[in-house]
Amino acid sequence: MDPNPSPLPVTGPATAGRIVLAATPIGNTGDASARLVELLGTADIVAAEDTRRLHRLVQSLGVTVAGRVISYHEHNEAAKTAELLEQVRSGSTLVMVTDAGMPSVSDPGFRLVEGAVAAGLTVTAVPGPSAVLTALALSGLPTDRFCFEGFLPRKAGERASRLADLADERRTMVFFEAPHRLEVMLRALRERFGPERPVAVCRELTKTYEEVLRGTLADLLQWAETNEVRGEIAVVLGGAPDKAPGTPEDHVAAVNGLVAQGIRLKEAVAAVAEDARVSKRELYAAVLAAR
Repeated sequence: MDPNPSPLPVTGPATAGRIVLAATPIGNTGDASARLVELLGTADIVAAEDTRRLHRLVQSLGVTVAGRVISYHEHNEAAKTAELLEQVRSGSTLVMVTDAGMPSVSDPGFRLVEGAVAAGLTVTAVPGPSAVLTALALSGLPTDRFCFEGFLPRKAGERASRLADLADERRTMVFFEAPHRLEVMLRALRERFGPERPVAVCRELTKTYEEVLRGTLADLLQWAETNEVRGEIAVVLGGAPDKAPGTPEDHVAAVNGLVAQGIRLKEAVAAVAEDARVSKRELYAAVLAAR
């Protein structure tokens, strides 16, 4: 056996083409990259979430699309993915674009990537504007650890269940929301996380009327209740505050629970101590004393 095995290949067959996930501007067309402009003018196929938006984009960029334009969105991607993969397998370069930002991130494109990976075809990306990262950076909330939750469920019960899963989430959370549902969303966040949890509502990012409002959930809910909310919205929510560590004895049951699952005692103690922010030595002693 080769002691230094090569990594799995990232390129497909030599005769095959490639798929390029191309990020498009989230508002200001001046943010379009030179690579995006080049690809739109040279690709064999451009798969677009909305062909009308694509035509407006290329017109503003002064680009002529030489390849075939195909509509590819959430309602037809299951049916069209196999056809597009076959085109790539035959040697075509396919560029995937959505209405704004990076394809497959809360947008069509995941099925295409999933199928390409399974078929061993090349997938690459032209990075660019991201509403998630832009909102996070402008929020004023911690950026060292975060998670993206996309759109919350519209139904109240499903939304409450999702938020319950996030009750102890310590990372900063980023959501998308439609303007006409923002008030309902902020009210649900306040009910779950409390009125004092810090939040930022980012509206119309990179556009003429860009606005970032920062405050507590109580503050921003009041704003949403008294103003007509317009534009595309990203909501950035602060994570749960650190819990008081308590005493080592408070965490003995958690250690015993891990041990019952087959985890070695020392490993269980180390895991619980790190999460609870207590001394490993003192927790180990407390577990032994309780036996």
